[in-house]
Amino acid sequence: MKILVTGFDPFGDDKINPAIEAVKRLPDEIAGAQIVKLEIPTKFNVSADVVKDAIAKEKPDYVLSIGQAGGRFELTPERVAINLDDGRIQDNAGYQPLNHTIHGDGENAYFTQLPIKAMAKAIREAGVPSAVSNTAGTYVCNHIFYQVQYMRDKMFPDIKAGFMHIPFLPEQVVTRPETPSLSLDDDVLGITAAIKAIVSRDGKGDIETIEGKDH
Repeated sequence: MKILVTGFDPFGDDKINPAIEAVKRLPDEIAGAQIVKLEIPTKFNVSADVVKDAIAKEKPDYVLSIGQAGGRFELTPERVAINLDDGRIQDNAGYQPLNHTIHGDGENAYFTQLPIKAMAKAIREAGVPSAVSNTAGTYVCNHIFYQVQYMRDKMFPDIKAGFMHIPFLPEQVVTRPETPSLSLDDDVLGITAAIKAIVSRDGKGDIETIEGKDH
């Protein structure tokens, strides 16, 4: 089994992004699965092409994209991607789409194929906070989540894909009072646990438990 794991580069006023920092620290093999790591730009109109090229080259069984969610205190596997770009800030190319449909011939929303409940449970069992999330926002994180699902729908039907948000790092909240953070070691531990759950649930579907929040 091969799993492509992507992480965004820094954006906004931050000089570091926990997503790519954690992805870079993942082992090359987890639970028997080969891990392919990919840094992607925080740019609406570029990130999808980078991932598409990697999928075409590597032919992974799974794609797990990782992104930063400032303000959250847990790792949150995402349930659904929506067909909307609505940037609260400009991306790294200076582009800020507002109420923009990503693909006119795409579904209004795509649900992940990852076992998100099993992932959240496994992350907590590893000692890291986690919950299923029902909104990936409308910035570049949701954009790449939707784009990979669109690729699956139109080009790569055999892959399974999804997205997971992770919190700020401690150094990112020095000037953000009362904002939660998580260490890079815990990020790596949690992502590793999530990948182990993906491997263990391959071909079995998700577990039937109550997970996540109403928002």
